[in-house]
Amino acid sequence: MASTDPEGIDAVRMTWNVWPRTKVEASKCVIPLAASITPIRPHPDIPTLPYAPLRCKTCSAVLNPFSRVDFTAKIWICPFCYQRNHFPPHYAMISETNLPGELYPQYTTVQYTLQPIPDPNNPSSVPHLPPVFMFVLDTCMIEEELGFVKSALKQAIGLLPEHALVGFVSFGTQTQVHELGFSDMSKVYVFRGSKEIPKEQVLEQLGLGGAGRRPTTTGYPKGLQNGYTTTGVNRFLLPASDCEFTLNSLLDELQTDQWPVQAGQRASRCTGVALSVAAGLLGACLPGTGARIIALVGGPCTEGPGTIVSKELSEPVRSHKDLDKDAAPYFKKAVKFYDSLAKQLVSQGHVLDLFASALDQVGVAEMKVAVERTGGLAVLAESFGHSVFKDSFKRVFEDGEQSLGLCFNGTLEINCSKDIKIQGVIGPCTSLEKKGPNVADTVIGEGNTTAWKMCGLDKSTCLTVLFDLSSTERSNVPGAANPQLYLQFLTSYQDPEGKTVLRVTTVTRQWVDSAVSTEELVQGFDQETAAVVMARITSLKMEIEEGFDATRWLDRNLIRLCSKFGDYRKDDPSSFTLNPCFSLFPQFMFNLRRSQFVQVFNNSPDETAYFRMLLNRENITNAAVMIQPSLISYSFNSLPQPALLDVASISADRILLLDSYFSIVVFHGMTIAQWRNMGYQNQPEHQAFGQLLQAPQEDAQMIIRERFPVPRLVVCDQHGSQARFLLVKLNPSATYNNASDMAAGSDVIFTDDVSLQVFFEHLQRLAVQS
Repeated sequence: MASTDPEGIDAVRMTWNVWPRTKVEASKCVIPLAASITPIRPHPDIPTLPYAPLRCKTCSAVLNPFSRVDFTAKIWICPFCYQRNHFPPHYAMISETNLPGELYPQYTTVQYTLQPIPDPNNPSSVPHLPPVFMFVLDTCMIEEELGFVKSALKQAIGLLPEHALVGFVSFGTQTQVHELGFSDMSKVYVFRGSKEIPKEQVLEQLGLGGAGRRPTTTGYPKGLQNGYTTTGVNRFLLPASDCEFTLNSLLDELQTDQWPVQAGQRASRCTGVALSVAAGLLGACLPGTGARIIALVGGPCTEGPGTIVSKELSEPVRSHKDLDKDAAPYFKKAVKFYDSLAKQLVSQGHVLDLFASALDQVGVAEMKVAVERTGGLAVLAESFGHSVFKDSFKRVFEDGEQSLGLCFNGTLEINCSKDIKIQGVIGPCTSLEKKGPNVADTVIGEGNTTAWKMCGLDKSTCLTVLFDLSSTERSNVPGAANPQLYLQFLTSYQDPEGKTVLRVTTVTRQWVDSAVSTEELVQGFDQETAAVVMARITSLKMEIEEGFDATRWLDRNLIRLCSKFGDYRKDDPSSFTLNPCFSLFPQFMFNLRRSQFVQVFNNSPDETAYFRMLLNRENITNAAVMIQPSLISYSFNSLPQPALLDVASISADRILLLDSYFSIVVFHGMTIAQWRNMGYQNQPEHQAFGQLLQAPQEDAQMIIRERFPVPRLVVCDQHGSQARFLLVKLNPSATYNNASDMAAGSDVIFTDDVSLQVFFEHLQRLAVQS
């Protein structure tokens, strides 16, 4: 962890940075071969080339610094399939001293800007399709909540780029599509909320049926007004600058859902119909348009497709126990509905973002599939007035430093050396079912393919690719085999301005014969990445495998890893030592076993689905904080410094700052809290105390500014009720069993959980067993 940026220019991190040669050796490594890539992470050193890339004629890999080049014959050899390719005429000037950008050895990642074909009649106008934002607003909520969400929406519409197109759908018992183009009075199309409506019927009812919808001419469509057919769609989708006033007055008039709700019943809410109507309407846009459906949901769907609970309040929303016992009657049907919605959105190339704010569950667990497969954003908060919602929602539309860099219509392709097979990808994407020789037989996550669709992606979107090795032994003839393996990631996408960009990252790693020596393997192990990959695989297995025991699976793998790579004498636990390259890994596993990803008790299925979505889409550093939070201690006699994630770090005269990704806790020790309550910080002679109180608050704000979704800030005192946010994450080295030998002012945790010390002793004992 010495380097500040472990991902470097390529934004790729691997569990193993040297690879074993054979499938058998790879399986002995316990931790799978995996790479985590943040496909469009910005980096100042990435060059942008204004021309199209050269591709290999056999495997279509792109020319890169690892290609062998014969400058006299003007030939390059592809490192993936060894095909000899001729350079085209416009490369005639190249030589060892005159290289094109993509052959510079330091540019392992380059970007190509791909120009769309201009209109022959009007060459100056290059068609940039404006992004579309379709807001879908739930109106079944109390006046106060609706007020919060309206002001957030008004602020968002003000922040949108002027040319962005905006549409608006509101829903309660029924779904209303607002015709923004009709500004004389508000005109609304109403859809019944009780039954599923096919896409064709949506378009028919909105007057966008068959003929008037899409230009049939090939090439550049005629009669375009800002990239759209002049008929039809622009009645519902208008540039933000044109409809800001209309929308603001429409929001002012909008009331909570007027349908009567009987006592003891839930409001009738047709979330599923509203989302499929919005998706159907966006289907009438020109193909290739980047569009997002931004759903603002304030409660569970109780009407029509996607229903998650009945209207009777006496029936609670499904819990984890119900799902385990198959006692959630609506769950499978709702998931199936959102699965088909996901397929429709992916085929259109559109994104579903979910902002859910309610005290009870709203159905994130069911909608997860549609959000994740389209690369959408998800934010879960308790109220639309809470900073977690308000600040996150604002960040989506902000420009400049704070911008998320939302991009559209991405595809990721992977090329790899011939012995490497791809099992699949975990993260926000959908398999494009593109078969090839590099596809593995076993599938993990989105598999059976070498190409994936990412309808929505941003600067921090991260995917985990799992690899396998082909089982043939004959490729391991010594001397003949190439000592290096190559992986190439090609990501094409539309940037926020509407330009098409292709980013090519080519990385190489070394093969080692691990049967001879494991020393090189050990040095190439990345413990942080390995911990995150194990967490992602565990979460996936918990979702798809019946009766999967996550804790046992993690423990067994950890024991196998320690027996393989630890140094010890058989059956002598006290002799056990771990190489520093592995020494943090057991602690990561200890915290993962206790984390909300594995221990779902006390979390609702919605929260669990939400946490897992974020675990799968954030980069390694962020995901590692979700598994193992960071703790910083502030005191009078030293600078702020990292503290052990242990109850022993609590002391009466310290302030602790815990970052567990989803929440940030500022925890004041007992003495500090008493002094603060007496107001010492306001007295001139106690200036230093005032600064001590201020420091963790400032650091917390710095973390909050950088992060999306915005974390929840908890400020609490030792022995206060909110202190539980800190205590639950700490290693219980002091519990009520051994409270006698404790320092004054520290704390105990009332738990029967094992402490890290005990966990480690058991691990040593089991790892050295012969």
